[in-house]
Amino acid sequence: MSPQKQPRKSASCSLSLTVPELEQSKRTVLNMLASAHSRRSYKHAIEKFIAWYCSEPRLGFNGSVVVRYRSFLEGLSLSAATINLHLSAIRRLADEAAESGWLSPELAIGIRRVKGVKRPWPEDWQLAN
Repeated sequence: MSPQKQPRKSASCSLSLTVPELEQSKRTVLNMLASAHSRRSYKHAIEKFIAWYCSEPRLGFNGSVVVRYRSFLEGLSLSAATINLHLSAIRRLADEAAESGWLSPELAIGIRRVKGVKRPWPEDWQLAN
């Protein structure tokens, strides 16, 4: 059997992540991105999420919290594209936290399943005949 990187056992995973765990996951996500624009956009999105996450009383990092954050972003009247970019960054953050063993794979899957915001069609848009 070849040696492979094994994630930590799920018993050591917690429901809430600490700021150092979030920051380490953020650094790893940003280092994986090739485009400087993507790094800048994801960095901004992740930092906004971490600030919101830490301002709330002892939230776990799970799908329902990400849905709550999506609602918070919608309340700011951000565009669907901006909200979906934030959600993409949070999904990558969750994947990295799970890979590092700080978040259970089940919770990361739940976060990945959070749906994005649908982009509205312009009111005057009509199907071409």
